[in-house]
Amino acid sequence: MTYDAVILGAGHNGLVAACYLARAGLKVCVVEKNDWIGGAAVSRELYPGFTYSNCSYVSSLFRPEIMRDLELPKYGLQVLPYEGGAVFMEGGDYLGMFRDHDANRREFARHSKRDAEAYDRYSRDVLRHCRFIRPTLLRTPADPSSFRPRDISELAWLGKQLFGMSERQMEDTIRFWTMSISDFLDGYFEHPVIKAYLAVSAIIGTALGPMSPGSAYVLLHHYMGDVDGNVGAWGFARGGMGSITKALAASLKAKGGEIRTGSGVEQILVKDGRAVGVALANGDEIRGKRIVSNMDVKRTFLKHVDERELPSSFVKRVKAFKIRGSSGKLNIALDRAPHFPALPEGAPNIRGDLHFTDSIEKMERAYDDWKAGHFSADPFQDMMIPTMIDPTMTPPGKHFMSCFVQYAPPKIEGNDWTDADRDAFGKTCIDQIEKYAPGFRDSILHVEVRTPRELEAEVGLTEGNIFQGELTFDQLLFNRPVPGYAQYRSPIKDLWICGSSTHPGGGVMGAPGRNAAAEILRDMHAPAKDMSEAYAVL
Repeated sequence: MTYDAVILGAGHNGLVAACYLARAGLKVCVVEKNDWIGGAAVSRELYPGFTYSNCSYVSSLFRPEIMRDLELPKYGLQVLPYEGGAVFMEGGDYLGMFRDHDANRREFARHSKRDAEAYDRYSRDVLRHCRFIRPTLLRTPADPSSFRPRDISELAWLGKQLFGMSERQMEDTIRFWTMSISDFLDGYFEHPVIKAYLAVSAIIGTALGPMSPGSAYVLLHHYMGDVDGNVGAWGFARGGMGSITKALAASLKAKGGEIRTGSGVEQILVKDGRAVGVALANGDEIRGKRIVSNMDVKRTFLKHVDERELPSSFVKRVKAFKIRGSSGKLNIALDRAPHFPALPEGAPNIRGDLHFTDSIEKMERAYDDWKAGHFSADPFQDMMIPTMIDPTMTPPGKHFMSCFVQYAPPKIEGNDWTDADRDAFGKTCIDQIEKYAPGFRDSILHVEVRTPRELEAEVGLTEGNIFQGELTFDQLLFNRPVPGYAQYRSPIKDLWICGSSTHPGGGVMGAPGRNAAAEILRDMHAPAKDMSEAYAVL
């Protein structure tokens, strides 16, 4: 049997692409190396009775257009907004964050009246940057070297968005995309803890520090999502992040799509310059008229395609594509809720993101350790307790804690991670939590520690990079993944790429998968059934 499309990898982007293609009437098969689906958006029971979101852990970026198109709420997807957050400070104080903008202003004023006044201006300016970039998410980037009418039209559209700004706004936009988050926040705020909290989204998942040029855009990338129409809001997928991919799988199967787990790809089969199928690690072969890879660009072309089938210039650019791991993860089963003495009794902040890094300078020192080839001695942790909002993930009275950690290098001083390195990394993170929540260590039932080694081996994320490639200006829009191939195509006919290495990048967004499906259907001159309107206007 020959499928119309074979999707490589059952991560969320692969499943999104598969759903759209199946809805357009194509015979679709998804192959996945693991015995479970989800890629990085997965829920797993690794300790009896406890469901872990053991890789990606919060939802916001997933496009609402895709949720509607694929009817994901019908298949059980529900996102629960969380209620704020806090930064614990040296000396016992804290900065609280809330869902309400005015409540945040009052809390800022407790630390700095000047910063409270600046908060409205900051929020307005960041929203303006979001409004500029958000419309591009579901659009295929133009090829600026092409003279095709479609590319010229797309460049004209992008230019219209830019030139619709005032001269000052245009200057601010271009500057924002290239500056550090530290410099950007210095233009608004004075208090270290306020700047530290707002800088967080600029370092999550990236091999940049807060003082690195280009880090300001990473903040914007994280602000472009929404929950229930609230731009920039974040939430927990009820039942864990695997609920997203579980709903996608149900949507796919409802339209006749197939998923084969335990089917790792060994080789993409190419004949006469055209992709014709895949050879699996178990010896099976699956034939397909189109092969769509959800793996990152390096893994796809350097590990699973014979290099002789590719132009040398393309291979050189793929090798130069920056994929640098910087993150680790702890997933912890708790016998009871942790107690943070700094927080008032009953404060809603514990039902959001909790941090222990109270200045940008501390954040930068953590990055310095990464640059030296070590995990951070005083790491940044984005800690959350989803069960404060979603009790379905644990037995009654118990809790699941997720700790996303910066920075963890792909290698330790040039050597592969060892189990001893992993255990030391985990201990460092737990010791930091214990400092702010005395007795925390005694409440631990089970810990899963994940370094870039585990993220690559299990999820297939090269070097453990959660975005499948750096989100720096040189790797965005028509440069992602490489110039000339930013439209989900490859040098091999009928070999497509739909993962986060492509525009608009990483996070549990679904846009790369949706956009790739749009391009495949356009290439076939096929109608895009149930696809949001951006397809029609491109």
